Amino acid sequence: MRTKAQSPAPRDADRHELIRVHGARVNNLKDVSVEIPKRRLTVFTGVSGSGKSSLVFDTIAAESQRLINETYSAFVQGFMPTPARPDVDVLEGLTTAIVVDQQRMGSDPRSTVGTVTDTHAMLRILFSRLGTPHIGPPGAFSFNTASVRASGAITVERGAKKAVKATYERTGGMCTHCEGRGTVSDIDLTQLYDDSRSLSEGAFTIPGWKSDSFWTVGVYAESGFVDPHKPIREFTEQERQDFLYREPVKVKVKGVNLTYEGLIPKIRKSFLSKDKESMQPHVRAFVERAVAFTTCPGCDGTRLSEGARSSKIGGISIADACAMEIRDLAEWVRGLSEPSVAPLLASLGGTLDSFVEIGLGYLALERPSGTLSGGEAQRVKMIRHLGSPLTDITYVFDEPTIGLHPHDIQRMNDLLLRLRDKGNTVLVVEHKPETIAIADHVVDLGPGAGTAGGTVCFEGTTAGLRNGGTVTGRHFDDRAALKESVRKPSGVLEIRGATTHNLRDVDVDIPLGVLTVVTGVAGSGKSSLVHGSLCAPPGTGGEGVVSVDQSPIRGSRRSNPATYTGLLDPVRKAFAKANGVKPALFSANSEGACPTCNGAGVVFTDLAMMAGVAGTCEDCEGKRFQASVLEYRFGGRDISEVLAMQVTEAEEFFGAGEARLPAAHRVLGRLADVGLGYLTLGQPLNTLSGGERQRLKLAVHMAEKGGVYVLDEPTTGLHLADVEQLLGLLDRLVDSGKSVIVVEHHQAVMAHADWIIDLGPGAGHDGGRIVFEGTPADLVAARSTLTGEHLASYVGV
Repeated sequence: MRTKAQSPAPRDADRHELIRVHGARVNNLKDVSVEIPKRRLTVFTGVSGSGKSSLVFDTIAAESQRLINETYSAFVQGFMPTPARPDVDVLEGLTTAIVVDQQRMGSDPRSTVGTVTDTHAMLRILFSRLGTPHIGPPGAFSFNTASVRASGAITVERGAKKAVKATYERTGGMCTHCEGRGTVSDIDLTQLYDDSRSLSEGAFTIPGWKSDSFWTVGVYAESGFVDPHKPIREFTEQERQDFLYREPVKVKVKGVNLTYEGLIPKIRKSFLSKDKESMQPHVRAFVERAVAFTTCPGCDGTRLSEGARSSKIGGISIADACAMEIRDLAEWVRGLSEPSVAPLLASLGGTLDSFVEIGLGYLALERPSGTLSGGEAQRVKMIRHLGSPLTDITYVFDEPTIGLHPHDIQRMNDLLLRLRDKGNTVLVVEHKPETIAIADHVVDLGPGAGTAGGTVCFEGTTAGLRNGGTVTGRHFDDRAALKESVRKPSGVLEIRGATTHNLRDVDVDIPLGVLTVVTGVAGSGKSSLVHGSLCAPPGTGGEGVVSVDQSPIRGSRRSNPATYTGLLDPVRKAFAKANGVKPALFSANSEGACPTCNGAGVVFTDLAMMAGVAGTCEDCEGKRFQASVLEYRFGGRDISEVLAMQVTEAEEFFGAGEARLPAAHRVLGRLADVGLGYLTLGQPLNTLSGGERQRLKLAVHMAEKGGVYVLDEPTTGLHLADVEQLLGLLDRLVDSGKSVIVVEHHQAVMAHADWIIDLGPGAGHDGGRIVFEGTPADLVAARSTLTGEHLASYVGV
């Protein structure tokens, strides 16, 4: 007879069921202490800038990753980043953290969806085993591998030395014409220089190439290959050849050995080897103006050599496979039956199915990774974790519903719950009520943003949050109502025969003088329609189109809202004029910088493989400027005191009295309009949240002159309470005579629109068509599309 064993006594290990944080002071956190349950889904919410990312990413995830790095040998740690320990008293119960953030992927032009997910690597192995004719190993199908052939004598040191003739050959799949990029470029020489001028007269019109620049213009002027005092149009044929196409050669310029290279190859290396999305705006504008990119005629844009394209499996080449939509490619892979590669087919099929499951089946493996939106990039990063057998991992997500249609949010919620149910701890920073509602535990930070935030306002269940009295709780069940009356358009902007990406010969009239929302499921063709087909047509009531996309703000510790918005320029000039000195003195990146810390405000001590130490500069006390500069005043304040002001305080300071400065006041007004009145002017950009950066960029673009504003998902990173302020800003833009076109999924923005254009019905080749045009009320009444059904449910009709 079997007897039932008694339950074992509780062990000490069973008590570690919480992640404990005590005394966190990272960025704006004010001695925050929380206890987060393990193997549960915890959502962190709060207004933009309240401290969510500081707690989750910069404290919990950062310390977990730092501790894991410390398990490696000192030699290995010397090659790894060495972040400092977060400013926190106690962190207990941490597990291995995997961060899935919104950072864009792959600025390299050779980086594609297939390469970043290793799917292309598996396809290369498949074709090297099954492809006919057989052309070589997996590298023969790689567009990042060039073919190499070499022969000659080598010396073998084995016993008696002797020379041996050897031949080396490696077959690569790179197209030799475009070097694996898929496109070739044609450079407009008139955009590089003014041929009526000489080099000494400043002929170059390339950004950053000033006539007094020794390292660029000086090399050409002093090389001896061309006459620097002769107009470029009068160069001899030999001078023109050397000026434009000369191969790299060493030259001595003013006693310094430098490399001289023709202008065309130098431009290709300096500008065209980088992804356009990673360039500064003025450099990107130059490249778009000076360079025409066309599909490579040698490989027809496939990036692959003729040999790689000739090897096929059942009539399909690797180029054909990468061009398919991933859901179609998954079907093709399932149709292959070959026992010799069965494990490979199972792994490849599982990865492709994960794409479909996560809502990215409309992508193709050949899609450049730099063209993915923030939401798409985040979901691509999730692919490798969905089938992972690991458990007791802490997964950290940064707004995983960004870029998702309401129809797709449920699918994302299911994936988060699946990760949790496998025994993992899932931490999510999120604003969408649909995702907050499924949380096991909610941590609400606030009550405000910046210095007004940084405290835990609520911990508990979603039901408790609703009645908790916090900003999030009060706005949790907010629903924007449909407009009783909509604005009448002042005209239309015609788009005819749009075929960008998956658009199917789309004809649409976008009304002007109103708020138009373009929506549809992810991959339906919204961005293709707006960004690919909308240009600056004449007669739109302005000088063109002002486009605010999702590209991230790039900023360092030395960048801040004052420098990014251009606010500091008039302020520096005002200080200089009031004190009779140079404006450069009032820049912490120029002559006014504290010599001890070079204007950083902190002094870094490098400790090799151990975390470096940063301490406040003792000479300037963190103010970043020389003591002599701080003696100069404007309106009774020194420059460091001005940079320490909040936007609202500075707006009042520069708005009246002896410190009145209209140019600065206008910039500050725009920052306040987008809800950033709490930011300090000198706050480093690398400490701003995603939502704050998005609004900062919007404030900058509001200064541009144009009749049509195009905004790509402006609610990204915005709290429920902040969306109301955004709607007010959009209304003010329209009421001032602008036409506003918004690509958006948020139902509050849809309900507030004057006109809706809905694309679909699905994604990829199932989308690309206009499925609805009309007012939000008509969309809700018809319920003929997925958007209509979700909007009707949202407004409670």
